[in-house]
Amino acid sequence: MVTSTGAKRARGGAAQMRATSHTTRRAARRPGLGLAAGGPRRVVVRRAAPPLENDQEVARQIPKSIHDIDNGKILGFDANLSEDHPGFHDEDYKQRRSWIASLARDIVPGDPIPRLEYRPEEQETWAKALGELEKLFPTHACKEFLDAVDRLDFRPDVVPQLQDVHEVLQETSGFAIRPVAGLLHPRDFLNGLAFKTFHSTQYMRHFSQPMYTPEPDLIHEIIGHIPMLTNKYYADMVQQIGLASLYATDKEIWHLTKVYWYTVEFGVVMEEEEVKAFGAGILSSYGELDHMKTGDRELAPLDPWAKQPKMSYKDGFQKKYFVLSSFEEGSELLRRYSKQYIDREHQG
Repeated sequence: MVTSTGAKRARGGAAQMRATSHTTRRAARRPGLGLAAGGPRRVVVRRAAPPLENDQEVARQIPKSIHDIDNGKILGFDANLSEDHPGFHDEDYKQRRSWIASLARDIVPGDPIPRLEYRPEEQETWAKALGELEKLFPTHACKEFLDAVDRLDFRPDVVPQLQDVHEVLQETSGFAIRPVAGLLHPRDFLNGLAFKTFHSTQYMRHFSQPMYTPEPDLIHEIIGHIPMLTNKYYADMVQQIGLASLYATDKEIWHLTKVYWYTVEFGVVMEEEEVKAFGAGILSSYGELDHMKTGDRELAPLDPWAKQPKMSYKDGFQKKYFVLSSFEEGSELLRRYSKQYIDREHQG
């Protein structure tokens, strides 16, 4: 997302995600997903986790499969770019993104993901970003990420296709890829994780700034997210956040979004007394990788029950990273955390 010299304060804007900004909180409630002991069923959510004071939650029907999750509720960063976006004045770029977005809306889960013929400028953008990031991976990324990258065999002259990485995930962790047009509503995105489905963009960032993007794009998804999702312990950890979201109130969805932010996007793990990155917002940003290793930052153990810090994506690099001792530990920790949401629903 940033080079060591340019775009100094942009450090993984792609990780803006999923998590969304405060402006997305105005979004209307939408259906989520439900999983019950003994299999999927249609239920009505009453509450999630500990009761919330003065929180009047409207009952929601929870769909029973990934087919019932709406992947079209885009809260931002689709083809309608803001004026500060690198591609705002490039009509050809915006038209291409609009076309790619239309493909995502028409794809039914389980169907093959359309293969795109990436243009020369898109291939060059991929090559430049991959080349810069690979310089830091050996010393900054965790072992699980490095092992996965070896298996995925990223090449500078070939932009990976979502269908190909989808098949790798199916063989390793059982996760699936579902294309999405842009920044998906947090509830819908997190609910998808409960069914081991990762909603991924398919368009490329603007070629004028290959090391920076203010939104999720193919480079962020492929380099940042896909490798770690091949690890079964990590994939289980991610799924637990999704399972908790099934029964979360709208207010709790915001907390879960922060838990996602400080693990899946900006999480770090201890490896032989060294801090190594596993979060996609770090792994897909040269500047964030360097800051994580050498910058002025705070490290703290992950506690999903605690109030999480404000998500920071417009005022420089992360000021605080939450640390796991292992992915086995992270999986068990978030399994215990999600259990309170599931138990509360069934006891209600």
